[in-house]
This record gives sequence, C-alpha cells and structure tokens, in this order.
Amino acid sequence: MNENKIIPIQKMIYEIRGQKVMLDSDLAKLYEIEVRILNQAVKRNIKRFPPEFMFQLTDDEWKKQRSQIVIFNNDTRKFKPHAFTEYGILMLSSVLNSDKAIDINVQIIKIFVQMRLYVFSQSETNDQIAELRKLLMLYIEKNDKRVNEIIIALNNLIEQPPEPKRKIGFKPD
Repeated sequence: MNENKIIPIQKMIYEIRGQKVMLDSDLAKLYEIEVRILNQAVKRNIKRFPPEFMFQLTDDEWKKQRSQIVIFNNDTRKFKPHAFTEYGILMLSSVLNSDKAIDINVQIIKIFVQMRLYVFSQSETNDQIAELRKLLMLYIEKNDKRVNEIIIALNNLIEQPPEPKRKIGFKPD
C-alpha cells in the first residue's frame, strides 16, 4: 500500500452502543473488496467474532447513522450493517489474508491506539473536572440553607406587605 496516500480512517470511526466501531461498508472500501465478500468471510469464521468484536446495528441505530452520514443515504443494502470494534478489526486480519487487508489493519489499529492514548492523556483534565464538580456540590450544600432562608424571607414579605410609611414633612395650610 502506498504510504503517501492519506486515508481518512478517523472519520470512519463511529461511537455506537458506547463503543468505537467501524462499519462493514467502510472496512470493505478500505480493503478494496465488496461488502458482501467481507461479510461472507466473517460468516465463515463467525466463532472468531463474539458480540464484543462485532454486532449488527438495530433498525434505530442504522436509521440514526444514515441520517448523520450523507454517503449512506443512497445505500440500498438489504441488511443492516455490521459494526466492528477494535478487536473485531484485529480479527478481520486473520480472516482476510491479503497484503492490502494487513496494511489497512495496521493503520486502523494505530489510529485506535492513538485515540486511546489521547483519552488517557485527558484523564488529568477529567480528574480536575470531577474535583470542581465536588467543590461545586459542597458549595451548594453549604449555601443551600442560606438560599433557603432568603427565599423564606422573600415569601414572608410577599405574604405580609410592609405597612404604608407616614409622610414626613409639612402640610400646607
């Protein structure tokens, strides 16, 4: 495979069911094979693809993906696509034994690793956000009584309007 050719693999990674996955049609495009050939290879080796490696999208998931991705609006497939997790993509390299499939799998796995490293590098930021959230909750908890007292005082003022003030000054004769 030509290393100079940039393939937008990151744009082909979606989050479905809380997992980063790639769809069979995108993988087939990268491997330069038909979707049906990819799915046939998977079906012939289905024991290698447990649910945590691959799953088929539900009608709702497929509808949502189609609405978000313009390319799929013209998709006339009979079956809903399969989504492959990182482990499923690794397993594909053992069932699609071509140089192209191996090169593409290496690129895909590198991108998944980069994404994971990025997420882990953000953990410090996430810890800071969690700490700020705790501090905010403590502040609200401590000041909740004060806010409640202010609300009670305002309600008392509404219920008992203040007495009219006497006018100060001279009456004209």
